[in-house]
Amino acid sequence: MKTPRALLSITAALVAATLGPDARGEEKSSTVLSSQALQEIVQVEAEIDRIEAQAIERLAVPPGNQVQQIELLGKLMLYDKQLSVNRNEACAFCHMPETGFTGPVSELNRTTGSYPGSVRTRFSNRKPQSHAYAPLSPVLHYSPGQGDLVGGNFWDMRATGRRLGNPAAEQAEGPPTNPVEMGLPDSACAVYRASQRPYRALFESVWGRQAFAISWPRDMEQVCARPGPPPAGAPMPVHLGSLDRGRAGVTFDQMAQSIAGYEASAEVTPFTSKFDAVLAGKAQFTTQEQAGYGLFRGKAQCNACHRDGGPGEDPLFTDFTASNIGTPANPRLPYYAENRPDALGYVANPAGSSFVDGGVGSFLTKGQLLSQPSAVDQRWVKLAPGNQARIQVPTLRNVDKRPYPAFVKAYMHNGYFTSLKAIVHFYNTRDVLPRCQSHDVGEGTTCWPAPESTDNMNTSRVGRLGLSDAEEDAIVSFMQTLTDGIMPVN
Repeated sequence: MKTPRALLSITAALVAATLGPDARGEEKSSTVLSSQALQEIVQVEAEIDRIEAQAIERLAVPPGNQVQQIELLGKLMLYDKQLSVNRNEACAFCHMPETGFTGPVSELNRTTGSYPGSVRTRFSNRKPQSHAYAPLSPVLHYSPGQGDLVGGNFWDMRATGRRLGNPAAEQAEGPPTNPVEMGLPDSACAVYRASQRPYRALFESVWGRQAFAISWPRDMEQVCARPGPPPAGAPMPVHLGSLDRGRAGVTFDQMAQSIAGYEASAEVTPFTSKFDAVLAGKAQFTTQEQAGYGLFRGKAQCNACHRDGGPGEDPLFTDFTASNIGTPANPRLPYYAENRPDALGYVANPAGSSFVDGGVGSFLTKGQLLSQPSAVDQRWVKLAPGNQARIQVPTLRNVDKRPYPAFVKAYMHNGYFTSLKAIVHFYNTRDVLPRCQSHDVGEGTTCWPAPESTDNMNTSRVGRLGLSDAEEDAIVSFMQTLTDGIMPVN
């Protein structure tokens, strides 16, 4: 059963955001951002430029070790705005270190939930996931013992890792050609742009001189400046011969593998939280944190999905499966209003306000509307009904990492929640509190909206946990021990 949603009106206090610098993007759009959000975006972009400049300086004396060279390449590409259609958005725009490599703009997290793409009036249907610890996800597979799909990256597991053997690498291939993210019309455009960057020589040293030995058409600049999606009759608008197309595809894979290499490095995936320090005997939990950990592993049943490790198992605080916990729809998502052609004639969300996120089930049956980095294994289509509306269980590592105490983080796939306390309260009382009425002031405290979808909803470990307010707070206190940075990185 699906529930209708009402879109929240966007207030007149918001100011219009314009498209990128291409000549077709000068007109205004109905998608708007507040002045505070725009100011924060400028600050994030300046920080991206600073980090990129520091990484470029390292090219003067690159590491001698090939693994570290790949990590450096991956970092350079993650912070490279030139790999977006309007040369204005790096991957890092949605994945910054100060927030645990997820969304770094507090005002967007508080309001829109999702982030604007290179075409600044286009927004995704989901909030940014953290890419820290993502390379440790297994290749997507079916586990007969669990009776479940396990692994992959993205909220809907669509970066399966089945082709490259690495879900994080296939995840990295999604955003560059996603029309609402980096927006390039063809993956070859990412390769072409990379060939013009300062890291080209290091890339060729690591992956081979053939990487950019491609006969580019004369109209590359023009083609690659036109935001995707490509025309219906030309899915690969960059006209390359078969050998050059194959070479560009391999180089694009190697770019993605470099990014995954950086994400797997100790700079992004460090295991340096207080929890890790406690495991190492270098710290102790407070009384409240210890109580929260006990509840996490016991009464609250969190550990059933957000696993803290076991024999031969790292404490990654996810089991890499998917679940529908009954999260309400987030009416603040601009995606619901993207049902009309934008200035370039693109309609991101034909379903408009009736859109329901089908999660893993939709990926298995229809692919993903915005990006499809991995092919669907047709043998899994029969699993789609049992996976409808299910969303991958995220890691809880760095779940509370933020640059300052008042910074707002968004949680769950659609950013509906904006505090850990609210999430724990939802898990505890989803099936206890009444349904909210329209504009109910008690929403999130004394009532809950209906789930976005009740398909395959988890009713065994969510909804009626019997936790006291103090027990909810203790669980939050424990989750705050999962923030990296307590121990030094070796």
